[in-house]
Amino acid sequence: MPKVTVGIGINSRLPISRSRMIIRAAKVMRLDSLWAIDHWLDLYPVGIWDEGFSWTAKGGASPHEYFDWATLLGWAAGRVGKIQLAVGVTDPIRHHPVKLAQQVLTLAHVARRPPILGIGAGEAENIVPYGMNFDTPVARLDEALRIIRLCFESRGPFDFEGEHFQLKRAMMDLAAPPGRTPEIWVAAHGPRMLRMTGRHGDGWYPAIPMAPDQYAANLGIIRDAAADAGRDPTAITPGLSMLYAVAGSEAEAEQLLDSPPLRFFALLAPHSFWEQLGHSHPLGEGFRGFIDFIPQRYEGPEILEAMAAVPTDVLAKHMVWGTPGRVTDRLGALVGAGLRHVTLVTVSALVSPRLARFAVRAAATISRAVHRM
Repeated sequence: MPKVTVGIGINSRLPISRSRMIIRAAKVMRLDSLWAIDHWLDLYPVGIWDEGFSWTAKGGASPHEYFDWATLLGWAAGRVGKIQLAVGVTDPIRHHPVKLAQQVLTLAHVARRPPILGIGAGEAENIVPYGMNFDTPVARLDEALRIIRLCFESRGPFDFEGEHFQLKRAMMDLAAPPGRTPEIWVAAHGPRMLRMTGRHGDGWYPAIPMAPDQYAANLGIIRDAAADAGRDPTAITPGLSMLYAVAGSEAEAEQLLDSPPLRFFALLAPHSFWEQLGHSHPLGEGFRGFIDFIPQRYEGPEILEAMAAVPTDVLAKHMVWGTPGRVTDRLGALVGAGLRHVTLVTVSALVSPRLARFAVRAAATISRAVHRM
């Protein structure tokens, strides 16, 4: 069985000193990957971003102070040693696929391992406020994946004729160094994008929580699509960006469920998730979760009222929570369902400085346990 690998976020927002600290911690913990975020905005409405929501809001800092992912990872490349660098995830609406290919091929030359281009269909918050079209993002992604692969494999002019992209004798002759061709990991959740991952992806990188049986079923869709396309289904790395809350005891972890950051993240679950638990989503029946959420459309009181309405069972089921041992057990069940890479995203670190420090120690404990799986 292939080794299960572990990554964390590099910190894609100010201050850069926090990114340096995370790199040092990742090296000490012998983590396998560091993931940048490609956002122009964060998900937090300014109306709730204060120290009552999270201690990290102190000093009046904006939640939307994001670094450019490619510049950040290029800066990090000389500092991380053999840790794999990744973006999770970018999209082909804000960025032309040839540009994305050039960025990640450049990173392959300055990093010691093949970089990962995590890519998805996009999120409304980074697209709609800037006047870009978000009508057919999945079809656009399908074309972009084929173009990026052409950029990795072609030499000399190539053509592409699609609905969204038309290339006539285009060229991208920048080649990766031997053994460092970038990997393409697709942020897929629905059946259409799962099949797309099987046809074009080197990895699968979902972010919506799944029970082990659902994870295995979705991975089956990917592998069937890969086999139908003549690809090796086992060559696609099954990954996960996992939101979790961790504390020293089960009782303290359960109390965290009532904290503002965890209540807010439960709001970002889609209506379909709430409906499965017998509830209506306070942001509307058609709400698709973080994909649809545009923070500046909501006033602070509206979001605070919606957060207060989150039921206990939605809070408990929307993310992994508990002691480091319980989080490890949940991961073990997903490993049994096929998981081979997890990126740890701790929400409890937003609650207090003490819990942030504990989250770092817990990440080390969890990663050691996962590496032994």
